[in-house]
Order: sequence, then structure tokens, then C-alpha cells
Amino acid sequence: MKLAPVRPLNNLVEQVCLQLSSRIRSEMAGGEGWLPPERSLAAQLGVSRPVVREATKRLELQGMLEIRHGSGIKMVNRLHAPLNRAVTLLLPDEVERLRQLTETRLILEPSLARLAATRMKARDRKHLREVHQRLVAAETSEDAIPADMDFHRAIAQFSGNGIVHLLVDSMADLHRTSLARGYERVSTDNAVAQHENILGALEAKDGAAAAAAMHEHLVTAWHDLGLRGSPASLESHR
Repeated sequence: MKLAPVRPLNNLVEQVCLQLSSRIRSEMAGGEGWLPPERSLAAQLGVSRPVVREATKRLELQGMLEIRHGSGIKMVNRLHAPLNRAVTLLLPDEVERLRQLTETRLILEPSLARLAATRMKARDRKHLREVHQRLVAAETSEDAIPADMDFHRAIAQFSGNGIVHLLVDSMADLHRTSLARGYERVSTDNAVAQHENILGALEAKDGAAAAAAMHEHLVTAWHDLGLRGSPASLESHR
């Protein structure tokens, strides 16, 4: 992807951020890569090196770049990083973070399952079945956790709502901590059985059943975590 010279119509740093973020999105499909050196970027964009430097710093804070001094500028997919940092500062108590995370998931994920049931294509259902089999085959929590996370993220993706998909993705670190705590307390048996129920409803294209199965799964997760109380979102999903 060739970069075009930036015209000084608006804020130069913002324009550089837009061009670089577009390039990152177009090239990240092949995995993490590297941007050209700062001097080369400045020449391509027709701006000064300080402008490029400020733009790359902003994109690093947003989780799209990693500036490695002495090595270069690496393209990364860590859009969840800013939210995780903010949540940790806002809620320093881990148990309270997990409580609010699970409550948030109860609000979002049943609706995502309902949407995915009608929007998934045959290849999506096949992919989700393959992800589920990884959880079935997992012998340790180290194997189970990424399979579990991938199952939920895939449903968010297949819901067809890119904004909510990004939001779910942004909770990845919190979700990983939640699963690690849950799997310390209980086996993966419940998760496997309940994922199977969710998957069956999705394969049947039954949105109401998929939403109900997801709701039941997250209520179980709440209790598996040993969380106290019963938020309003634990009521029967409609």
C-alpha cells in the first residue's frame, strides 16, 4: 500500500494517524509486520519527522503500533490495551473487576449469540465447531483458556457488529483472568457442555435458544467465580 503526501488542511498529526492506521489495517491480515523507518515515512508523507514521531506515539497508545527503539516500528493488534489499562486504574480490586466484567458479558453476549444465529454462514459454523473441539480436547487450563476465549470472540465476530466485536475483543485480558480463576475452581466439563448447547442453537439458526444458552452459560460462570450478589442481568434473558 503506497502512502500519499499529506496536505496541510487539518491537523497534520491526525492526518498521518489516519493514513498509518489505514495501512496497518490493510497489512495486518498477513500477521504482525513492520512500518518503514521514521525518515522514510516522513518522506513518503511529506511531513517532518517530529510529526511522524507524534503520530506513531499516538497509535502506540491506541494499541496499533509498538515502537522498539533500535529496531523499528512494529504493527500490532492490541486495541484492547487502552481499555484494560483504564479498567485496572478505575477498578483496582480484581474481584470487583471480574464481577463487573461478567455483568457486562451478561448484558452483551446473549444478544450477540441471537444475532450470530441468523447471520452466520456455513463456513462460520464450521469454524466455530472446530474451535469448540479444541476445548473438548483440552487437557490443561493452558489449552482450555485460549479455546474458550476464541469461541466467544468468534460469536462476537459472526454477529456482524464490528463495534461490539471490538468491544468484546477489548476485554480479552479481563476474560483471560476470569477463565483462569474459574478453571482453578471447577473443571472444564460445564463449559464444554454449555458451549455445545450454544453451538447447537447456532447451528440450528435458533436465535432465542442461542441467547438463552449463552445466558445460562454466563450465569454458571458467575457462580463458578464465587461472585457474590445477583445483578439484574442474571434475570431470565428475553
